[in-house]
Amino acid sequence: MAQRRMTFRHIEAFRAVVATGSMTEASRQLHTSQPQVSRLIAQLEAITGLPLFDRSGSRVVPSLDGTRFHAEVERAFMGITSLEAAAARIRAFGAERLRVAAMPRLAGSLLARAVVRFRAAHPDVIVAIHSGDDETVNHWIATGSCDAALTMLYGDLPKARLDHVETRACVAVLPQDHPLSARAALGPEDLRDVPFVAASLGSALRDRTEAVFETAGVTLSITAEAGLGASICTLVSAGLGVSIMNPLAAYEEAKVSPIAIRPFAPALPVHFALLFPPDHARGRLMRAFGACARAVLLEELADLPDAAIGRPAG
Repeated sequence: MAQRRMTFRHIEAFRAVVATGSMTEASRQLHTSQPQVSRLIAQLEAITGLPLFDRSGSRVVPSLDGTRFHAEVERAFMGITSLEAAAARIRAFGAERLRVAAMPRLAGSLLARAVVRFRAAHPDVIVAIHSGDDETVNHWIATGSCDAALTMLYGDLPKARLDHVETRACVAVLPQDHPLSARAALGPEDLRDVPFVAASLGSALRDRTEAVFETAGVTLSITAEAGLGASICTLVSAGLGVSIMNPLAAYEEAKVSPIAIRPFAPALPVHFALLFPPDHARGRLMRAFGACARAVLLEELADLPDAAIGRPAG
């Protein structure tokens, strides 16, 4: 006959009897009968080979062996409790680290707000924000150095998993007192021989802008270059020229710089998107952060006045 094995019911009955000092009270606590509790204790004593209780009438107290065994039982239950806590932390994304990236314009505003919103719901997650130019951010994502990125794409899609949020059209920015500010919209021909502040050489925005003007047969009269939207707007507001840039940056800078914003055609689309490493399984943590980032970005884009910035057709 196979030897009986110790079960959780045996341990549960043992702990209840130690806690109450009575088989009857233990049976009430466990919602079972007193004979069943007595049977479980007898079986446990047979399994362990230890006299676990000293009996005196209706009262039972742990024997010396029973006291030692009880200490081991409680240590085991502490381990179970810690496992339950670990499971709770996993459910809440506890003790996790999330590495997110964006270009400076997005990292300092939108991405930071997305992190704040995410942390409010998941306070145990450590979030690290990294900032770099579009090429650097794309490299971080492609190599798995960062878990997610909030980005603006003007050209070909990077080697990453793309979660498109929304597409808008780039806009023209010019000094508020510029003669062209009287126009409702601008195109390449309007900017012929007009001083132009360009994005950095080799950037996707610069390449796309030059392609649009080349197609229209207009040569850009570049007077300055800058890599950051804030720098471009500062140069524009100082009168060094006009420029083409994404509407999010233009609208934000218009709050602090004396610039005018006008729709520009033909449309030069900018795609606002979330990037994730290629072939990277997106778990609950990433889905939760992606939802926060998407919501913040859509809220920001919804605040942009369509009449001032325009949208690409279609």
